[in-house]
Amino acid sequence: MARKPSIPTRLVFQALLDAPSRETYGFELAEATGLPSGTIYPILRRLEDQGVVESRWELVETGSQRRRRRYYWLTGEGRRAAREATVEKRNALRLLAPGWSGSL
Repeated sequence: MARKPSIPTRLVFQALLDAPSRETYGFELAEATGLPSGTIYPILRRLEDQGVVESRWELVETGSQRRRRRYYWLTGEGRRAAREATVEKRNALRLLAPGWSGSL
């Protein structure tokens, strides 16, 4: 039997399910979940290795700077896995995380 996802992984799943757009970049996910980058990026990498999250790089211009930003989204299987992982604790997860209101 597969292990249940950790609370931080469930927070990432819930944030991706609740994301206001299909693709979300890592820093937005960190703000929405309240997780530090040292926690969120390894989770995203692991979920991508498992095939439940996909990502792409995009060049973004902010003022006079150009930098790359990585966008993440759930695959079809990822949506199923995320719903399954969060269904019992959805309200509690939303209480633990700051959410999307301040990050967009």
